[in-house]
Amino acid sequence: MSGQGSAGNVIAAICSFFVPGLGQLVQGRVLSAILWFVAACIAFVVTWLLTLSLLPFGWFLVSIFACINAAVYRRGV
Repeated sequence: MSGQGSAGNVIAAICSFFVPGLGQLVQGRVLSAILWFVAACIAFVVTWLLTLSLLPFGWFLVSIFACINAAVYRRGV
């Protein structure tokens, strides 16, 4: 995975859309992957506590940001 817009980043972005942090894990960024997944879990719980429904809006919002983060990642040289 060389840089922004590469096929690897596109695959990572798609992975992060479904499970926040999975794309970062595919890119080899373990700490970032854990943080994105924990943020998504916290957002889901907060959304559930506020609305008392299983609408995963918080999870969805975090997954969008994780997706963008995976898509624009550039590996340091």
